This record gives sequence, C-alpha cells and structure tokens, in this order.
Amino acid sequence: MGKKFFVTATDTDAGKTYVTTGLLRAAGRAGLRSLGLKPIAAGADKIDGILRNDDALLIQSSSSVQLPYEQVNPVVLESAIAPHIAAADERRLVTVSRLEGYLKGALLTPNDLALIEGAGGWRVPLNDREMLSDLAKSLGFPVILVVNMKLGCLNHALLSAEAIVRDGLPLAGWVANGGQESMLRYEENLASLQALLSAPLLGTLSWQDEETAANKEFDHILAQL
Repeated sequence: MGKKFFVTATDTDAGKTYVTTGLLRAAGRAGLRSLGLKPIAAGADKIDGILRNDDALLIQSSSSVQLPYEQVNPVVLESAIAPHIAAADERRLVTVSRLEGYLKGALLTPNDLALIEGAGGWRVPLNDREMLSDLAKSLGFPVILVVNMKLGCLNHALLSAEAIVRDGLPLAGWVANGGQESMLRYEENLASLQALLSAPLLGTLSWQDEETAANKEFDHILAQL
C-alpha cells in the first residue's frame, strides 16, 4: 500500500481541502492511485434528500480512486458548527473507534497516496472525552500542517506543531497558504516560521494563484512527500 498522511490546519478555513484536493490531483497527474477521505464533516446540504458536504464532494471528485460518498465521508452533520455540538443536536455519538473502523475499511482499497482530512484545527472535540487528534494518533500517519498565513499565524502554527509532536506523530511538513486576506510583512512572517518550525516548508500557496501556477506548486509538494 502507498503513503498515507493526515491533513490538519492551524484553524478552520485555512485551506485543508484546497491542499488535499490539490495533492490528490497532482498524484493523478503523476499516474498514482490517489484516495482522499474526510471522516467527519459539519455543514451539509441535502442533495436528492441526502446530506452532502461540499469539501467531501471535492475530495471525492479529486481522487483518482473512486469510492462511494459514504466511504469518503462516513459521518456528515448538517449544521456548520463544532462537530461535537452538531452531533449532539442530532443525537449521534461519534467516537474515535467508529471513525477508525470506517477509515480502515476504505483504506483497504489499493492506493499509492491516501490523504485523511481533518476538521478545523488539531484539537477539535468529537465528544466529551475524545478529540479528532485522538483519531490521528490512533491511525499513526505522518501529519501535513496547513498554515493560514494571516496575523496570528505564528502562534497558531507553533502551538499546532507542538501539539502534533507531543502526541507522538511525525510532522511531515507544513504548507503556507494565503490569499483570503492580505498579510502585512508576509515574507518576514514566512521566514520566521521557517526558522521556528522544525518540520520542512513543503510549499507556498494562495487561493489567488492561477491554475497552472498552483498545479506546479502542488506537483513540487507531492515530490517531497
């Protein structure tokens, strides 16, 4: 079986799905069997009467290995709020063991690259006892950290990296993602993160990048994994 990574971020709307789908498509361009999974998603609309999450749909369509939606995103919650609150509203109990069972079944499908996308940042509650980071710990895959390049990202990135390493997982590298808002002194902040984070900078991205430029950067990131 191929390489497997858990994709997390410094906060919500940082670009996890942008990075995940970009890497999946890059793997497809390289002739690799790519597979993306989003074990839990909060925020969904009904399509033909069935809840579907936009990010999970993008992950599904970007994977060269096609799986049913229910395997890509086994737990989908309607409200776009913290997953444990959304689950409580729906009277559902979401546990690490249940999510891990779903993932292990999907990961039996032959693949060269599998990406598991988290929800929000590293410390996201699943219930009153477990965090989504506990799922990452149970899986044991190396972690890719997406850093939302905005004011405050130095603190967010350093604390996230410390938590990942403290949880005993290898930090494969980090991706600087900008574009939602213009960051003053971007280059100096980027240099500070490179100096302070022990993991390598895999690439720099922006939602404003043209498709050709973005694809080139994703190809470069993939080559380092």
